Amino acid sequence: MRMKNTKLSGTFQRFSIFIVLIVMFVACSILSPYFMTTNNLMNVARQLCVGILLAYAEMILIVSGFLDLSIGSVLALAGVLSVSCYKSTKSMLLALLVAFAVGVACNLVNAVFVAYFDVPAFIATLGMQQIARGIALYYTGGANILQLGKFVKLGQGMAGPIPIPVIIVFGITIVVWYIFNHTRYGRSLYAIGGNRKAAEASGINARKSIVISYVICGLLAGLAGAIFMARNNSGIPNGAVGYEMTGLTAAIVGGTSFSGGIGTVTGTVAGAFIIGFLENIMNLIGVNSYIQNIIEGAIIVLAVAFDIRSKNRKTTKQIMAVKDDASKA
Repeated sequence: MRMKNTKLSGTFQRFSIFIVLIVMFVACSILSPYFMTTNNLMNVARQLCVGILLAYAEMILIVSGFLDLSIGSVLALAGVLSVSCYKSTKSMLLALLVAFAVGVACNLVNAVFVAYFDVPAFIATLGMQQIARGIALYYTGGANILQLGKFVKLGQGMAGPIPIPVIIVFGITIVVWYIFNHTRYGRSLYAIGGNRKAAEASGINARKSIVISYVICGLLAGLAGAIFMARNNSGIPNGAVGYEMTGLTAAIVGGTSFSGGIGTVTGTVAGAFIIGFLENIMNLIGVNSYIQNIIEGAIIVLAVAFDIRSKNRKTTKQIMAVKDDASKA
């Protein structure tokens, strides 16, 4: 009986995020008649694309025990330079390559300080947050870059009935899922996040994995920057302020443990949808933007507190099980 209850409890914990997502969807449908309209759902889908990319970037780092507070600023810098490149060359390929290059360059700096100089990720990426934003503002003189032409198709275009950014994010989702579930690197992230010293003792090159994680984070930030600017039809150097919190919140709400070693792609997607639906319904029912910030901040604190408490309970149960075994022996 006890084993059956344990299995039921484990199953509930595994699918609880999806239950919350379904409840959130139903609640939003009841709270506003506009939520279920095609235009609104299409708008939510486009908005979620950037959030999901950032959530994946943060999840990759958090699972291995790190984080990135600079991703919103790197997104903005990559986006405005990508837009500027497109206006000069009219080449979408070159514009995307610039976005990727900027994202990777910024995150390589983060990676070097974190992996080789043992600077806490919080400090290293906080510094990059200021640097990237400052460069974006200096380059543009604080003014938006307008008249993007066909570049907007990246964020607003359609492939039949499906938005182009949705197709892009779907492809990225498959790649990230494959990395976590079918590659040695993906498995190494869980090991590093669980116990870095033990992982290194088992032969895992932690520094290499950390650098790769930040590079992938930079690639995702660059792509998110290009899509963000295209969706807004302008290069906005002051855009995406606070988006690092959006990515962190989606990942943590989706079950990624802030202490590392735990996290799934499906859970992160569900977390991003929950946050996206919450933001959308608050806008539809007219919740003050300042109140929205308060609610989102509270969600982060509660999610981390729940994660820590759950982990402590699991540790306590393991200790009690060991004591029971020892007493029986």
